Amino acid sequence: MFPMRPFAIGLSAALAVAILVPAAVISAPKEEKGKPAAIDAKARETGMKEAPAAIQASGVSCTVSDARFIGEGQVDIPDAAAAAAISKAAKDQLNGDKDGLAKLKGKLKEKVRYYEVACNEGMGFALIAKKDTPTVAPQVYNCLESSQPGPDGKVGGLACILPGNANPGAALSSYVKKGGVNCDIENTRAIGSGAKNSYFEVACKGGSGYIVQTVAPLNINGEVSVNSCLLYEEGGNVSCKLTNRQTQLNVVDTLNGAANVNCAVKDKRYVLSTKSDNYFEVSCQDGKGYMYQQTAATGAFARAIPCAQAGFVGGGCTMTDAVAAQTEQAGFYSKLSAKAGFPCDVEKYGMLPTNDPKKEIVELKCKNSDVGGIAVFTATEGKVFDCVTAELNGYRCSFTKKDTQYARLTKDLVGFNKASCTVSDARVIGATDTEGFVEVACSDGLPGWVLGYPLGVAKPAAKEFLSCVQAKGIGGGCKLPTNKTKS
Repeated sequence: MFPMRPFAIGLSAALAVAILVPAAVISAPKEEKGKPAAIDAKARETGMKEAPAAIQASGVSCTVSDARFIGEGQVDIPDAAAAAAISKAAKDQLNGDKDGLAKLKGKLKEKVRYYEVACNEGMGFALIAKKDTPTVAPQVYNCLESSQPGPDGKVGGLACILPGNANPGAALSSYVKKGGVNCDIENTRAIGSGAKNSYFEVACKGGSGYIVQTVAPLNINGEVSVNSCLLYEEGGNVSCKLTNRQTQLNVVDTLNGAANVNCAVKDKRYVLSTKSDNYFEVSCQDGKGYMYQQTAATGAFARAIPCAQAGFVGGGCTMTDAVAAQTEQAGFYSKLSAKAGFPCDVEKYGMLPTNDPKKEIVELKCKNSDVGGIAVFTATEGKVFDCVTAELNGYRCSFTKKDTQYARLTKDLVGFNKASCTVSDARVIGATDTEGFVEVACSDGLPGWVLGYPLGVAKPAAKEFLSCVQAKGIGGGCKLPTNKTKS
């Protein structure tokens, strides 16, 4: 099974989705229709004098290129700080009067100054700095947050108006690029910030969209992840609103054209994403179905996986009769494995991931047999490893029990005149570029052996035979209980 990226439900707990900019005794400068808001020269002079120290105290990645002083006001001291500020004598005097205590706490205010800064690095910020302690880290809101209209459609007094902040969303392009995604940004919005992370939505030309997650406060040197909107449940705390799901799924039509499998699409759905790929399912008018693999970073088509082979992707296809397709495919694999010299009436099969679109790697379980294997099929040839040699070559059987392989290993020991050892346990201990090694234990409890097999060969004969003493330098040597050398 592929590892899936996190869904929004796992992110929302730490996210303050509503950007609650404190009410201030300020108002945004008046704008004339079609003209940017005027910026007072004195406000800019004060801003350039005071704001750089405040932005430095915040820890935000910003070299101030422009700034303005917005105004000053008072905000409530947080409850915890207010409670600490009330002397024990005052509490005693109130004699348990909770309403009186609340009123007293409500009168405790602190003076703050508001600034806007533009940065050489891109995104600008609105700051709320404590007037009496300017070196204390101020509250910071990026311009997408502070300029976002409220429920009434109006922006607040902390909206960014400096020329350098005229298009704050454009600054997200460097974050999207760092996240490994190609997106010609058409629209942006701030979703919100938590204690450690900030979240944004970007809509790209062509209909695709992404959620950008990065550090808070915003810093291009911090970690960035960019995930398709399709990963997030609609209506969740972290979800996309600038594009709709149906538009985002239009990419499937492009992938279908590149797949060249003659599928007239009946239905389509997003399945899952890994670190490198996205997967979509399509059902076709003729009853067939496919999983389309898309390279996440570029959006390019990677390969089409028939539903009969797609059980390893997110639980497989759900929009077609996958059972019927799998029955048909099992018969097909029976023919291919027989042609490869591994007779197997395939009862069950499972696809293994591969980055080579021209290669299928399939685990096979044979009917009425304890023997299974891993098949590697291409358009021109096939090779089937039994479960012992499969592990030597980097694959592991899950349908076949380990002890069913012991007879084969016992037989190989006979070739080295060790017929007295009936194999009771085995494990792969290591490999070189050309040879893999299997440690075996004997049922009589006497010391076992190490067999060496050539790699890349479907039916290899053991070419090397070593005692555990001789095999000390291979993968840490023998470790099965009856084979451990006593010190």
